[in-house]
Amino acid sequence: MTLPRQMLAANTEWADETVAREPHFFQALSRGQNPLVLWIGCSDSRVPAETITLCQPGDLFVHRNIANLFPPDDDNCSSVLEYAVRVLKVGHVIVCGHYGCGGVRAALLPPSPELPHVNRRIAPLRALAHAHHDELDAQPSDDARLNRLAELNVLEQVQRLRDTDIVRESQPAPLVHGWIFSLDDGRIKVVASGYPGDAQRDPGN
Repeated sequence: MTLPRQMLAANTEWADETVAREPHFFQALSRGQNPLVLWIGCSDSRVPAETITLCQPGDLFVHRNIANLFPPDDDNCSSVLEYAVRVLKVGHVIVCGHYGCGGVRAALLPPSPELPHVNRRIAPLRALAHAHHDELDAQPSDDARLNRLAELNVLEQVQRLRDTDIVRESQPAPLVHGWIFSLDDGRIKVVASGYPGDAQRDPGN
């Protein structure tokens, strides 16, 4: 059986098990969504938001892209943020990057002529790497450079989100958090807390 067919069979099994466990689940789901969190994550198949946080359908409003970027001039990203904040009234925005990110790794390498769209997408990440080249060059290994840039990228996107009119003008403004997921142990590390009074948790400082 091919993977798409396996997925369809698994969906039927999941739907049946869900109804058996919670008969009114889909009725409630069909009435509308009320997520508390906007999740901005990487498209990497190894970092599914609901799985790694044990969230259920309806808990998260999710936007994923290469290297979990938030370019303020990108209508795709901005429309997701606008709808999440102004219509769904989410209380939290979480930027979740991950160690070993391929998009981050690509930003540390020469542009690939075979990936023009990716090259344009990660151009801000290349600029971020250039701005922090002294710190990155001081890292003890290539993996350490990669992971430090992944952390710096999350911090950059958190600040971009906090600086948007959508977030600043919202009353109350959603709290913006920065997280990093480790593929090595499945744990999430907080690198920027959105809670008032919490210190910035940049592990590089």
